[in-house]
Amino acid sequence: MNFSDADGLRGGSSSPDGVLTVSQLNRQVARLLESGFPRVWVCGEVSNFTRAASGHWYFSIKDESAAVRAVMFRGRAQAVGFVPQPGERFEFRVQVSLYEPRGDYQVQVEALRRAGRGDLHEAFLRLRDRLAAEGLIDPARRRPLAPMPRAVGVVTSLAAAALRDVLSVMARRAPHVRVVVYPAPVQGREAAAQLCDALALAIARAEVDTLLLVRGGGSLEDLWSFNDEALARAIAASPIPVVSGVGHETDFTIADFVADLRAPTPTAAAELCCDSHAACEDRLRGALGALAVAQRRLLDRGAMRLDKAAAQLVSPAQRLRLQGQRLTAATQRLHAALAHRMESRAARLAAVHGRLEALDPRGVLGRGYAIVRGPSGAIVKNALDLNIGERIDVEFGTGRAQADIVRTDA
Repeated sequence: MNFSDADGLRGGSSSPDGVLTVSQLNRQVARLLESGFPRVWVCGEVSNFTRAASGHWYFSIKDESAAVRAVMFRGRAQAVGFVPQPGERFEFRVQVSLYEPRGDYQVQVEALRRAGRGDLHEAFLRLRDRLAAEGLIDPARRRPLAPMPRAVGVVTSLAAAALRDVLSVMARRAPHVRVVVYPAPVQGREAAAQLCDALALAIARAEVDTLLLVRGGGSLEDLWSFNDEALARAIAASPIPVVSGVGHETDFTIADFVADLRAPTPTAAAELCCDSHAACEDRLRGALGALAVAQRRLLDRGAMRLDKAAAQLVSPAQRLRLQGQRLTAATQRLHAALAHRMESRAARLAAVHGRLEALDPRGVLGRGYAIVRGPSGAIVKNALDLNIGERIDVEFGTGRAQADIVRTDA
C-alpha cells in the first residue's frame, strides 16, 4: 500500500496529478504509525522534562545511543502519583505517533513504571485505586490540623535521620510544643506491621494532638512499608490527624494519599504540623489586644450606666426637702379644694334658705294675710267648716286676735 492509496482509503485526497501536500503526507504517515504499530513498553531515561501550565508533560526518552520525543497528557499524568525526574529510568507504555505540524516522530505515553519494578508499581496503583473507590483518598475526608497543639507525636525509627530533622525543627520553631516519639522500624519485612502498632499505641495513649509519620528518602523498595494496605487503613481511621512526610518531594506513597496532610519531606512535616512560637506569640498578642478593647468597651458602658444611676440618687436631706415640698403643695391643693367646696355649699345653703323663706307663712302674713284656727287649733280653710257662735283664733303678721262667728257665707 502506498501513501496515496492509504490516504484514499481513509477519506483523504490529493491533487489530480498525484502530488501530496506536506500536510497530506504527514497525515498519512501519522495514520500509518497509529494503525500499524502496536502499543509497546519502552525502557529509557527521562530527559528534558517539562510540565506545562496545561498539565501535560513533555520530555524525551533516551538510552545510550538514541532518544525519542514523548508527551503524556494531563489526564494520564495526574494518575501517575509522582513527578518523574530527569535521569530516572522508567518503563513507558507508549503509542507511536507523529506530530503533524512539524512532522516530528513522537510517542504518546499512556502509563509508566519504574524500570525493573513494574510489579511493585502495578501493586501500588491497584491499591491506590481501590482505596480511592472506597473514598479514603477523598480530600473532603481530611481533617484540619490543630494550629496550636499541646503535643506532637512522631512515628519513625529512633535511628532515622528524619527524626533528628523533626526534633531540630520543633526545637527551633516550636519549643513550647512537647514531642513524643513512638519508635518503629521504617524499612524491612516487618516494618509495616510495627508502624501500625506504633500508630495504635499513639492513638490509645491519646496524649498528642497531631501525629507525624516520617522517614527519609530511598528507593521504591525502601519506602514500600508505607504502601502497606493495613497501614493505610490505620492512618485513615486514626482519630488523631496524621501528617505524612515520607521520602523526598518527588516520592509518593499510599500513606501520603490517605493522610490528612502530605508533606514533601520530614522537615516540612515538622514545619506544617503547628504554628511557630513567633506566630503563636503574634496570635496571643492579637487576642490580648482584642480582649483589652472589649474590656475597655465593657468598662465604658458600665461607667455610663453608673453615671445614669448616680444621677437618679438623692441625699436623705434632699429627699426630705423634696417630700416637704410635695407635702406643702398637697396641703395648698387641699385648702384650695376645701375653700371651693365650702363656698359652693354656702351658696347652695343660701339658695335653699331663700326658697324656705319664700315658703314661710309668716312672710305671707306680713303682706296683710292672716291664719285662722278653729276651736281645735286646726287651720280653717273653708268658712263653711265653722259654726255660728264658735270662737276662732286669728294670727296676723304682727299679733293675734280672737273672734266669735256670727255668720258664715259660702
